[in-house]
Amino acid sequence: MGIQQPFHRPRRLRQSPAMRRLVSETSLEPRHLILPVFVADGLTEPKEISSLPGVYQHTIESIKQVAHDVAATGLGGIMVFGVPKDEDKDATGEAGVSPDGILNRALAAIREDVGDDTLVMSDLCLDEFTDHGHCGVLGTDARGAQVVENDATLEQYAKMAVAQAKAGAHIVAPSGMMDGQVAVIREALDAAGFEETVVLAYAAKYASAFYGPFREAVGSSLKGDRRTYQQDPGNARESLREVELDIDEGADIVMVKPAMSFSDIIAQTAASVDVPVATYQVSGEYAMLVAAFERGWLDREPAIVESLYSLRRAGADMILTYFALEAARLINDGGAHGAPVGWQNRT
Repeated sequence: MGIQQPFHRPRRLRQSPAMRRLVSETSLEPRHLILPVFVADGLTEPKEISSLPGVYQHTIESIKQVAHDVAATGLGGIMVFGVPKDEDKDATGEAGVSPDGILNRALAAIREDVGDDTLVMSDLCLDEFTDHGHCGVLGTDARGAQVVENDATLEQYAKMAVAQAKAGAHIVAPSGMMDGQVAVIREALDAAGFEETVVLAYAAKYASAFYGPFREAVGSSLKGDRRTYQQDPGNARESLREVELDIDEGADIVMVKPAMSFSDIIAQTAASVDVPVATYQVSGEYAMLVAAFERGWLDREPAIVESLYSLRRAGADMILTYFALEAARLINDGGAHGAPVGWQNRT
């Protein structure tokens, strides 16, 4: 005779898709997803990024269509990264500040086209626009060593924030990990009359091995690394201090990046703050999954959905992911529970 469990039989609540939907603890909806996109100067048609299959550098015209798709699918928003021509890069990233720079032109075109139908978000960093590839302005310290100058960088960030808000960004996302960046950006936006522009701060951004494909996507000029200003992957308490500082400085939303390798940091952050928490399923995490799909090692649709559920379960209120449009379509096809048809029945 089988084991008697008259009062506790968890499998009763797993017996059908409808039952599993009823008791689901975690939801995954299109509104939780944000699509990162790249717009490159000088292109005449979209160009696939070799290390990010299915992801493209766009023209301004093609990026407008993507923005319409984002709005129609019900995603949370679109995060825009600019890729200037090499000849437009310089030591201080002026192409990121100029209204004529590719990022600000793209933001203006997208906002004019979609209005408030979706949230237009902008990466606020110098790395794409500098000829040295660092996230800030370079200088030398007292010993003559080359360093990223924090305060000189903040001056550029303030100008970039205002330029992006003028171009139409609903949300600016400082990602450079400079000390005091949120306070300076908030002050600059308020002084320019953009009090309603939201600041999404990359508060816990790690010096990760999973950023590799992104370097190709933005045509990075970086030689070396960013370990003097991005965080050590072995540290957790440091992240919580960074998050607290950014919130004190006026961050409306805080980010943990990368996502899948740092779900513990997402969980700790979500448990300790009272603002929304974002995370970024970064280029290497995307590329790793796609490589497994292409080799037949993983079933694409359920793996995409499961990877995103794990981040929601960890505590992320929103997820930047290159899978955003595909995942939203799977969710919409599978109903409000957020899984494609038949996914719950797979083993």
